[in-house]
Amino acid sequence: MGRALRADAERSVRAILEAAERVLAQDAGASMEQIAEAAGLTRITVHRRFANRQALLEALAVSAKQQLIDAIEEARPDSAPALVALYRVTANVMQVKNTWRYTLSHATAHTAAAAALWEEIDAHTVQLLHRAQREGLLAPDADLEWTRQVYYALLSEALNRPGAEKDPAAQDPDAQATLVIDTLLHGAGPRG
Repeated sequence: MGRALRADAERSVRAILEAAERVLAQDAGASMEQIAEAAGLTRITVHRRFANRQALLEALAVSAKQQLIDAIEEARPDSAPALVALYRVTANVMQVKNTWRYTLSHATAHTAAAAALWEEIDAHTVQLLHRAQREGLLAPDADLEWTRQVYYALLSEALNRPGAEKDPAAQDPDAQATLVIDTLLHGAGPRG
């Protein structure tokens, strides 16, 4: 997928990736034919875009990670105080993670492109945590690599919170962001 695609080809690729996410979430061993059917396309069309299942999984990984980067950048974290930026970035990321649950929570293809995108995501995250530290939201001696790992774990736990699938309010990205940031900054201890 190195060269630009025509608009109709882009729509086909997007439909295939979205269908793959839905189908694989239900059955990780689903065939290319099942994915094609869910996308409303022929198997030939899917194979024209993705030579094999591995190529499709690689494209899923890259697409989902790129959408995370886009979500971070759309939050414009440099244009607001760190606390506001943390909430906006987290809400946007939760929206993407809710959409791409399978791809972002399962071991998908790890290509050089996907790895580079993860590095960019990590860099954005650490940069935002540095700002939070400078603005007094995090302790001056906080280990920011550890804080990044804890933040990622909180994102995952908020997404997979027991009972959340039965409570629409618990699935709201803003509510999830509040839960994540409050826990990151205050833990489970008393406020005040």
